Amino acid sequence: MKNKHVNAIVVGSGAGGGVVAKELSYAGLSVVLFERGGWVRYAAHGNDELTAQRSFPLACFFGPDNERYRRVAVDRQGNERIVFPNDWAYHNNAACVGSGTVNYGAMGWRFMEEDFTMKSTYGHVEGSTLEDWPITYADLEPYYEKVEWEIGVAGDDYQNPFAPWRRKPHPMPPFPHNTEAKLLEQAAKKIGYHPFPIPMLRNSEPFDGRPACVHVRNCVGFACPVDAKNGTQNTVIPKAIETGNCELRIHSQVVKILTDSSGRAKGVEYFDRDGQKLTQTADIVILSASATETPRLMLNSATNLYPNGIGNRYDWVGRNLQGHAYCGADGLFEEEIYDDFGPGSSVAVCDFAHNNPGIIGGAMLANEFIKMPYAYSSGYRPPGSARWGREHKEFQKNNYRRNASVRGPVQEMPNFESRVEVAPNVLDHWGMPVAKISGFKLDEDIRTAEFIADKAAKWLEAAGAYKIWKNIPGTGVSGSQHQSGTCRMGNDPQTSVTDKYGRVHEVDNLFIADGSLHVTNGAFNPVLTIMALGYWVSDYIVKEWERGNRFQ
Repeated sequence: MKNKHVNAIVVGSGAGGGVVAKELSYAGLSVVLFERGGWVRYAAHGNDELTAQRSFPLACFFGPDNERYRRVAVDRQGNERIVFPNDWAYHNNAACVGSGTVNYGAMGWRFMEEDFTMKSTYGHVEGSTLEDWPITYADLEPYYEKVEWEIGVAGDDYQNPFAPWRRKPHPMPPFPHNTEAKLLEQAAKKIGYHPFPIPMLRNSEPFDGRPACVHVRNCVGFACPVDAKNGTQNTVIPKAIETGNCELRIHSQVVKILTDSSGRAKGVEYFDRDGQKLTQTADIVILSASATETPRLMLNSATNLYPNGIGNRYDWVGRNLQGHAYCGADGLFEEEIYDDFGPGSSVAVCDFAHNNPGIIGGAMLANEFIKMPYAYSSGYRPPGSARWGREHKEFQKNNYRRNASVRGPVQEMPNFESRVEVAPNVLDHWGMPVAKISGFKLDEDIRTAEFIADKAAKWLEAAGAYKIWKNIPGTGVSGSQHQSGTCRMGNDPQTSVTDKYGRVHEVDNLFIADGSLHVTNGAFNPVLTIMALGYWVSDYIVKEWERGNRFQ
């Protein structure tokens, strides 16, 4: 049976797409929300670390699965290899209702004012495509507030002297510190840092009909056992469905954006859960599939009018792929500092996010989430430590409760050669050319990472760690859980993919609302900004719709 025409299609139910579906539904538009995965529940996964999104040596419980998905990874020497979702080189985002907001760590950071004006603040950076955003923090501030109060954020930015201005406090108080965070808080003050509680998209008290966090250790990388972690799957998407205006189609893989003879988007082609190839038409199409899957879909939607992919007249679709150059330091303590009070990460400093002499940008620094045993053994050991055998087991037994880690997401400089392409000769389960990911970090990123890691080591030293080692990122492309930048917004169609409202320059009724829009990725976890952009893009669409603009 032919699908009924609707006002809007939203592709992807993550941080941006879930917000867009809710806002358009509330405005009275008929919406179909496509999600390639399904609903996931904690009971089906529990605390199985080997399938958690942060470890997954076996498979990714939250998807995508190894059976149907693959990508091509290109190293610095140009060598290509096929990779699967449980390989870090895949640069995976979850494939389920809510996407990464189901299993993320849930840090709810606003970007700082400087994060929107990096080019003006720091000038030209050699080898980079660094630019200012076409919008400012002031433009986005009301939408940050809306995220905090509709999705739910616990925090107190008034304790952070470097926080950007705000009109309204967070709706929930911040989380208390565990033993490790208390130790780090006092150490930070001792050396002149300015510690404060991390804002979290997690309930510190009952909120919007859901309970408060119960402080389990298995949080980041896992679903929440009591539904206290706030993602689109348990906030805006159910509300969108309740309006009767939004239909959620799960296990539906969108493979192409359809266009008419004039080049306007008229719908999408997709495979349903039974493997049937179907078409859905709409007045508007909004892409929220992630900063790797959104450009892949656009590039795979080439036509005679768009021979290089839709929206790609000037070869900017897929370019400027950024993640974060994560760095920091680890330390061992004589005494046990682990008290099993999760999720662990709760104290941060923003002293080095900007205004570091001789350094471009910077990063916030925070203590890490509780590291489950496998993750600890594989990623938080001193260099050269044993990875197997008796020595490995003894180290794990003696030091697991005596370790602390401090990390920071260094804001990478975008560059034109870090990118998402498609590999026409490598197809996924549905016959769609897969994403090919290549690129590198600039020397400037590594220099900044070394600077930030030094500050992390100093913090651990002040806390009393007797052995400290630094963690410096490699030079390869970074596009994993914080991927962004591949369809950047801007005022000039020759150097950007969309306008400041997320509308693709050459297609009036095609929008983007995910991390692809980011011109730069901030010195913070980007999810709150992606959600805020979801509200920003939706607000523009709704206002135009109410003025009588049907984007036809």
